[in-house]
Amino acid sequence: MDRGFDMSKERRGIRRVRMNWQIKVLLPIAAVLLDGLLLFVLISLSLRNSDRDLVLVIATGGAVAICSVVVMVLAVEVRRPMMELQKKIAEVREGDLQVRVEFAERNDEIGDLGRDFNDMVRQLRESREEIQRLHRTQMSRAEHLATLGEMAAGLAHEIRNPLAGIAGVMEIIGRDLPHDNPARAVLGDVRNEVLHINRIVSDLLEIARPKAADYRDADLVATAEHAAMFARENARHVPVEVVKPAEALPPIRHDPGQIHQVVLNLLLNAVQACHENGGTVRMEFEQDDETVSVAVNDSGKGIPPEVLQNIFRPFFTTKGNGTGLGLSLARRIVEDHGGKIDVTSWLGKGSRFVITLPKKVESHESRDTSN
Repeated sequence: MDRGFDMSKERRGIRRVRMNWQIKVLLPIAAVLLDGLLLFVLISLSLRNSDRDLVLVIATGGAVAICSVVVMVLAVEVRRPMMELQKKIAEVREGDLQVRVEFAERNDEIGDLGRDFNDMVRQLRESREEIQRLHRTQMSRAEHLATLGEMAAGLAHEIRNPLAGIAGVMEIIGRDLPHDNPARAVLGDVRNEVLHINRIVSDLLEIARPKAADYRDADLVATAEHAAMFARENARHVPVEVVKPAEALPPIRHDPGQIHQVVLNLLLNAVQACHENGGTVRMEFEQDDETVSVAVNDSGKGIPPEVLQNIFRPFFTTKGNGTGLGLSLARRIVEDHGGKIDVTSWLGKGSRFVITLPKKVESHESRDTSN
C-alpha cells in the first residue's frame, strides 16, 4: 500500500500509531522474559534447596522457549517481508512492473521500505509506458519522413526531365534569335531560373537519397584548405584566411568529399555575410583528446535570433536565390560522421560555425554496413 493510501486513511479519521520494527520484535520477547522471570521467582520461593536442580531444568526450558519466540518473531516481522521483497524484485527483473508488496501496509521502517518499493515500481512502469509511447511516435514519424523522402525523390526525377527539355528549348531559341533582339535578356532570366530549380532538385535528391559516405583516414586540414581555395574564387573582395593548427592533427576518418561540401557551404555563407559591408572570413582548427573541430568565423552582419533558431530547417532561407537546403544538408552530413555543428552569432559583429568530429570513429564502419 502506498503513501497515498495512508494519507487517505488519515483523512477518513483512521490514525495508526507508528512503531519501530525493533520495538515490535522486542515487545513479545520482553513479555516472555518477564513472565519467565516471575515464574522462576515463584517456583524458587516454593521449593527447598534440594530442588535447585529442578529449578535449573525449568530455567533452561524457559530459555529455550524464549529463543523459540525470538526466532518466530523474527521470522514473522523481518524474514517474511524480506522473502516477499526478494520474490517481487525477481519478478521486476523479468519485466513485470505490476507487482506490489503487501507489507507496505505496516506502519514502521519495513513498511516504509515496502511503500518506497511500490512507488519505485510505479515510476518504472510509468517511465516504460512513456518510452513506449515516444518510440511509437518516433517510428511513425520516421515512416512518415521515409514516405515523404521517396515522394520527394520521385518528384525530383520527374521535374528534372522537363527542366532538361526547357533548357534545351531555350538554347535553341537563343541561337535563332538575332543578337539585338530584346528577348535575349528574357531568355537569360529563364535560363537562370532553370538552373536555380535544378539546384533545388539536386539538393532535395541529396537529402532524400544521400550517397553512401566514403570514410577513410585523411588530412582534415587539407580537406578544409581545398574548400577554402574554392571559396576564394568566389570571394574576390572578401579575404578568406586559414589559420593552421599549432600541432599537426592526426588523420581523421571522414569522407573528404562530403566534409569539403560542408566547409565550402559555410565559407560561402560567411563570404556572403561580409559582402555588403566588407569584412574577413577566418577558418581555425582546434583539438582535444577526443575531438577535432573546424571553426568558420566571419566579421559580417550577424544573424538575428529569430533567424538563428531556424537556419538548419529544410527550405528555410533569407536569400533571394537560396534553396534553404545547404545548412540542413550540412548538419546531416556532420551528424552522419558522428559529429555536430554549432553556431553562435552576434548582430553587427559576425558569426561562428563550428564543425566538431570525433577522433574515434568505431561506429563509422557499422554505419557504412547498415547503409
